Formats: sequence, structure tokens, C-alpha cells
Amino acid sequence: MEDLEKLRYPIGHFHCPKVITKEYRESWIRELEHLPEKLSGLVLKLDEEQLETPYRQDGWTVRQLVHHIADSHHHSYTRFKWALTEEEPLIKAYEEKKWSNLFDSRTAPIEISLDYLLALHTKLVYLLKGLSESDFNKGYMHPDGDTKVTVAENIGKYAWHGNHHFAHIENLAIRKGW
Repeated sequence: MEDLEKLRYPIGHFHCPKVITKEYRESWIRELEHLPEKLSGLVLKLDEEQLETPYRQDGWTVRQLVHHIADSHHHSYTRFKWALTEEEPLIKAYEEKKWSNLFDSRTAPIEISLDYLLALHTKLVYLLKGLSESDFNKGYMHPDGDTKVTVAENIGKYAWHGNHHFAHIENLAIRKGW
């Protein structure tokens, strides 16, 4: 059995560089741009039984992961908008585990969230590519630890987040021989 930490964090934890360069930002934006297509390519071939398989013991199912990515990235998009239009707003955190146990996350077809993620990321990437240098320094306050998160850092966090959950599903598929 693989180490639980490796199963939970297959690409490691997000580590934000001290200096977020234009190259980092552009790389992260490309990752966000390609995530919907990459994720669809991985999960649309799975059958219902595979979609109901948890990526680890006591973990979310593939279906829940797909819906979670869409829910989380929806929140991220809103956080970007708040950071760009308000002076360091205090955002509201959400109970992601409870959201992932709601009826829609447990039972809805994954195509709903895949379609949503494609539209959302198309809009998000369009926004991010049009930002000025000063926009990347704007930010919001996260209530967990009362920490400021800049727009630039949030780009990295959500590029990591998509890759993190993609790796959960991809590693499961490899382990199961799908």
C-alpha cells in the first residue's frame, strides 16, 4: 500500500515561490487553460463503477473529485474578481468536504462539471491574460490564518489544485490498470 501522504498529495503541497515571475504566471495560466481538456480526456472514458471508486481509502470518488474541482475553481474565479475590484476583501471560506457530500457531487453526471469547468476556465484565462502588472499584486484576505493571497499567488494555487486532483485520478487509473 502506498504511503497515505503520497496518496493525499501526489504532486506534493503547493509551495509559492518568493518571487512570482512573469514566467511562473504564464506557465500557471497555461496549466489552467489546458486543465478542462486534460481532465475530460482522463475521465470521460471511465464507466459508472470507475467513477464511484475512491482515489484512496476514505477519499472522494472520481465523480466527487470532478465536481469538487468545478466547485473550487468557481470559488477561485469569484475570489479573483473580488481581489481585482475591492480593497483586500475578506473572502468567505466554504466547507468543501460538506459540498462534496451533497447530492449533486455524489450523483450528477460528470459532464455537467466538465462543461462548466471548460466555460469557467475559458473565462478565467481570458481575464488573467488581460491583467496589468499591478493587478497581480492585488489580493484578498483569507479567513484561515487571516492571510493575504495575491492574484499572482492565487493563479499558482489553482494551477496546483487542478494538477493535484488530476493526479489523484490519474494515479488511481494507473493503480487499477484502467
